[in-house]
Amino acid sequence: MKSAAVETFRRPDPAALAAPAAVDRLRLLALGVGGAAAVALLIGLVMQPGYFYRSYLAGWVLWAGVALGSLVLAMLHTMTRGSWGVAGRRVLEAAARTLPYVLLLAVPLAFGLQELYPWSRPEAAHDHLLQKKAAYLNPAGLGIRTLIYFALWIFLMMTLDRLSARQDRDPDPDLIARMKRIAAPGIAFWALAVTFAAVDWLMSLDPHWFSTIYGVWLMGSQGLSAIAFLILMSVWLWRRAPMDAYLRPGHFHDWGKLMFAFTMLWAYFSFSQFLIIWSGNLPEEIGWYLRRTTGGWGGLALIIVLFHFALPFLMLLSRDLKRSPRFLVYIAGLMLVMRAVDLFWQVEPGFEGRHQPGFYWMYAAAPVAIGGIWLWLFLGELKKRPLLPVNDPYLPEALAHE
Repeated sequence: MKSAAVETFRRPDPAALAAPAAVDRLRLLALGVGGAAAVALLIGLVMQPGYFYRSYLAGWVLWAGVALGSLVLAMLHTMTRGSWGVAGRRVLEAAARTLPYVLLLAVPLAFGLQELYPWSRPEAAHDHLLQKKAAYLNPAGLGIRTLIYFALWIFLMMTLDRLSARQDRDPDPDLIARMKRIAAPGIAFWALAVTFAAVDWLMSLDPHWFSTIYGVWLMGSQGLSAIAFLILMSVWLWRRAPMDAYLRPGHFHDWGKLMFAFTMLWAYFSFSQFLIIWSGNLPEEIGWYLRRTTGGWGGLALIIVLFHFALPFLMLLSRDLKRSPRFLVYIAGLMLVMRAVDLFWQVEPGFEGRHQPGFYWMYAAAPVAIGGIWLWLFLGELKKRPLLPVNDPYLPEALAHE
């Protein structure tokens, strides 16, 4: 039975749901901070090209994960519906629409393949194992596959986004069914592409190592990054008109539960990978963890366990804290920071013998530089649509969600 609030619901005027003027100020701030960090990175490129490309890869994967995670969350919501997705749909859609820009932001990496991937260096010709993998691990193959991944992701994004934009003009209920017909296979194709991308972009940094869990680990990481960003952006909007009148504690509670779930999922995949490799104790597998748990890297691994999993897990157990946007925003911010730290831990220890701690600062500059530019692009996309899908048939229930 519908509540009285739903029965008497009047759909808001799209013009009244325009992004607040503060979006333009935030865009300028993001571009300014990102530009300053980019200048620092360029100085780093001149001083130490290897660190530039490694840190740029880590920063790019972080923000690509936000965009790709937003795409799959939007598709999951299309399939399942729910108040959480209706209230956050425009943020997810705007983040997904940045995927063409994310592809352009990957261009600098094309100039540093030999700095990043051992299989792209001339000495790979003398490595028997790498020669066996050369049909897959080669620069042309990496570039072509990356273009194929993005072509698929962008096709899914554009198809769903076109139907979503049409729904703003036409309340035809059949549009939801059409979106579901795209989202259902889209989730499967997204997962397949992310699995291969995990091998190409990150796992092949150490081409002698392999893990069958690495692809799903990256999927969980992207979902976690996206829900953390959704919370951060929604809290920012909640503090300003017009969304201060629409976002409720129930929405933040749902997003907090999703972040809790993705935190556990990330931990499950991370520990499962470690447990399988530790129990197998095979030379071609165990070296990856030995490089990341000895010396100073072991301390960083402990920090990741504590602040990427243990602390958020314990704090998100509280229902009251999940319903508090003022608290939840700090946990979401911590999760994004720890995603950057985790990617640093994934990338840098593999370059044994090339470490120069004086250049680790680039791993902080790169996510800020790419993130500032990405946020500027994202906010530009966010301004293009009303902040709520005004003709979504589930909007009355979503806005009555307490």
